[in-house]
Amino acid sequence: MNKTAFIFPGQGSQYAGMGKDIFLNFKAAREVFEEADDALGIMLSTICFDGSEDELKLTANTQPAILATSIAVLRVIQEETGRKADFLAGHSLGEYSALVSSGALRFSDAVRIVRARGTFMQEAVPVGTGAMAAILGVDPETLENICSEVAQDEVVSPANFNSPGQIVIAGHASAVNRAIEAAKMRGFRKAMLLPVSAPFHCGLMKPAADRLAAIIEKNEFMDMNFPVISNVTAKPNSDARRAASLLVEQVCAPVLWEQSVNEMISLGVEDFIEIGPGKVLGGLVKRISKDVNIFNVEDSSGMTALK
Repeated sequence: MNKTAFIFPGQGSQYAGMGKDIFLNFKAAREVFEEADDALGIMLSTICFDGSEDELKLTANTQPAILATSIAVLRVIQEETGRKADFLAGHSLGEYSALVSSGALRFSDAVRIVRARGTFMQEAVPVGTGAMAAILGVDPETLENICSEVAQDEVVSPANFNSPGQIVIAGHASAVNRAIEAAKMRGFRKAMLLPVSAPFHCGLMKPAADRLAAIIEKNEFMDMNFPVISNVTAKPNSDARRAASLLVEQVCAPVLWEQSVNEMISLGVEDFIEIGPGKVLGGLVKRISKDVNIFNVEDSSGMTALK
């Protein structure tokens, strides 16, 4: 029997209208969006279904919106197919969806936490001070050396190890630009700034991590039914208390996505089911391994394919 991993997307996967199809067609999905609206005291469902791209791009909206859409799709999968996962993982924000799926966090608590997380991450660095860039075709060691060479007492470091040859860096905008130039000088021509609102997963996020720690401390983390592969360690974790501290570490630490996928493959996972908006993670998994099966479920047609 193939082992299965449920994987959940993070920021950048959002789009206007996401979740609407699943909401209209399945009662279980409607209940999730209603719970999110009640928990936040705002019409998050309206932002997802009818909001503008600009409204959805605000980090404080993006993070709960992606979480709610992912959990709505998850609940429908559970109800309609009975599929269960052997392992769970999520990219950055997606780790919260994975923890809700594992039973470690109540959905209503998670949606409140990630709205605060989005606000804290946005406020940690003044707009325009930080930046992120994708460097393609470079190996981790070379990129870490480049970052060290150009830092000049500023912050610049790898933020996402997404797939072979696709690494994202983050830090002060000036240092990120120096890293782009240095990468190009070494022949890595595909180096580009990303349209993001803050430099996530680097040392500049320390104020956000400190504020998030205070919020997470007030929430109950329960026993986990399935192990979650941590972004910080790329290893399975089944300890709820450790899960809470890893969420705080995750804010400043790089996302070890490529390493996480390889870990799941080494543990026998052959079926990866991406649950939530977009197909970003499925694309990354394909680049990491050609030998696994990938399913994307974000609407009714994805649900039909899964059955």
